Amino acid sequence: MDPFIYQYAVGGLVFAVGMYFAGRQGYLGLSGRGLFNLLIMLGGLLFFMVLQGYLQYAPMSEAEAIPYTGEARADRTIGKPVDFGIMIVYIIMILLIGTWFGRRQKGTKDFFFGGQRFSWWMIAFSLVATLVGSYSFVKYSQAAYNYGFASSQSYLNDWALMPLLLFGWLPILYFSRITTVPEYFERRFNRKVRLAATVGVLVYLISYVGVNLYTMGTVFQNLLGWNVMGSAILIAGISAIYVTFGGQTSVIMTDLFQGVMLLVTGIVLLVLGIHYLGGVEDFLSHLPRGHRLAFNNFNENPTFPSVGIFWQDAMANSAFFYFLNQGILMRYMATKSTREARKAAIAMPLILMPIAAIVVASGGWIGQAFVHAGVLPEMEPKKAFYITAEFLSHPGVFGLILAALTAALMSTVDTLITAVSAIVVNDVYKPMVNPRASEKQLLRTARISSVGVTLFGIALVPVFMQFKTIYAAHGAMTAAVTPPLVVALLLSVFWRRFTAKAALATIVGGLVAIAVSIFVPEIIRPFAHGVPMDENFREGLFAGARQYKFMRALFGLSVSTFIGVVVTLFTKPEPKEKQAGLVWGTVKDAIRRYKGSEGSESDSAETLAMPRKAEVEQPLEGEAQLPVVRLSASVMNRLRTKVGDPIYITDTRWWLGGLNSMHVVVGGLVDGPDDVVEIGPESYDILVTGRRDDKQIKVERLY
Repeated sequence: MDPFIYQYAVGGLVFAVGMYFAGRQGYLGLSGRGLFNLLIMLGGLLFFMVLQGYLQYAPMSEAEAIPYTGEARADRTIGKPVDFGIMIVYIIMILLIGTWFGRRQKGTKDFFFGGQRFSWWMIAFSLVATLVGSYSFVKYSQAAYNYGFASSQSYLNDWALMPLLLFGWLPILYFSRITTVPEYFERRFNRKVRLAATVGVLVYLISYVGVNLYTMGTVFQNLLGWNVMGSAILIAGISAIYVTFGGQTSVIMTDLFQGVMLLVTGIVLLVLGIHYLGGVEDFLSHLPRGHRLAFNNFNENPTFPSVGIFWQDAMANSAFFYFLNQGILMRYMATKSTREARKAAIAMPLILMPIAAIVVASGGWIGQAFVHAGVLPEMEPKKAFYITAEFLSHPGVFGLILAALTAALMSTVDTLITAVSAIVVNDVYKPMVNPRASEKQLLRTARISSVGVTLFGIALVPVFMQFKTIYAAHGAMTAAVTPPLVVALLLSVFWRRFTAKAALATIVGGLVAIAVSIFVPEIIRPFAHGVPMDENFREGLFAGARQYKFMRALFGLSVSTFIGVVVTLFTKPEPKEKQAGLVWGTVKDAIRRYKGSEGSESDSAETLAMPRKAEVEQPLEGEAQLPVVRLSASVMNRLRTKVGDPIYITDTRWWLGGLNSMHVVVGGLVDGPDDVVEIGPESYDILVTGRRDDKQIKVERLY
């Protein structure tokens, strides 16, 4: 089977389903905003199809391999003292940035969602640092050294899910004021489904922490010769400090900085390597033709089959990442509006993900080209990034590259820590332990759980040390946990007939089936598309997890879908009133709940006004517990707003990305003809910083 045709046939079907739902809800059309959305979606699909088609089928020349004639490179510790000094300074700087920007935390909304005030570009760049995680440089450079451009498949296959995300799940997530995915399942169904989802999501997130900490230990073992566990504990502790102190704002600001650093570093490494070889043409000619394929093989190699990567990564892991990963959802929820969240979500797969694919794989590509050109001898694939980076860098420059690698190590873990804290607080502590907990108690619990999840993650490191490669460990973990939860959520959002009993059966039954497949991996064979079992099978209680580690995702998706559909057809559907605002086609109901009155995503207005400090801070109002402001009549008229409506006020400096901003509620009119917004003293001090009390601020009605 041709892997290109297979991916675009199956992925195209998923894409078409998403476009159908988007069109039915009015997001797509032949004019105005609908036409723009249509062109973006189809343009993105065409871009990836042309790019991967060219790599797969275009004729390409290949230079003759040149034997290495230099001296053998003895095993040694990589890097010089100045390099590690730069890395230490960088870690200290990240700690300072994280604690500085997290100093304003007042409650769980600030801790988990950063006050829902950030612009799309800040969220998008901070997400890059989360995507390029602690495993990415090592994992993808290793895959790039072995398989070339096929290593980018994991970063270039998210296009299929974009219509479902942008025009289906994202507006429901934002307007329903859901804090966690398990909370959505309770609102959609009942407490039992929420409990099952809580267990599943926590298993995934904590396991993900373990994978990243395992990678941290491996990286520092290769660099410094340190013990894997000791290295993992060190970096985990550093990440936990600023997350525990500052929550989501600290994560966003540190990851924004780290995301830019990661992109620049990876691109610089690629440019240096291409320059060393004499240019782009020479670089490409020294990559064997097999290393320039978009899809290396369909099912021949159980270690890296294209069909397995498609199901495990594009269908299961990417769906979980964008739809259920609490850390990613919290980033979307941290934006000021659905429009900003949608912009961030579009920028990710169309712009930043292709760049990230280059960044994480550049060390492996350059390393393989150097070996083919006789510049370097054969190297261990897992060390391709380190060896290539040090070869191209002078002392000090290599330190900056190590700092970027350290950024990757911390940026994913900090997101996961806040994500698990959100689940623990909102789905365990508050509903089950202390329903009447104050904001102070919830915030304290969030910080305690931040430390707890770090300890759990460290405890899982020995489990993942059993796998031969980080790629295998990560793939096995995601394929084993994500399918039932992905199926349950997508059916809940896009199939109104889906029932509570079916959702519970899908999650529990799917996880049980996958657990059985770990001990009896042979049951996956009918779903394996001809992918053989790994010949290097080792005995052990969990040895089966290493068999069909990618195709287990298709097995899990298929079994979970079968369970969900069959149980739904034999059970009674949920009442329509319970579905309002929680399933596709009911976004208007969600907006009504969010705003407290009728509204529309396409209806907005903005104006400028002078801030005025009120004598006292009014009590918080509404379901979201927002600060109260008063507006002059002229401002209210231009915004076409009324008392009780939520609005957004912000510093006019766009480059702050919404750092000095907040959502508020209109509490009434303020006397005087001037354009004024009267703000309580505490909110005023957050919004109006420095010597800007004589500067206007922007006031927006978003819906």
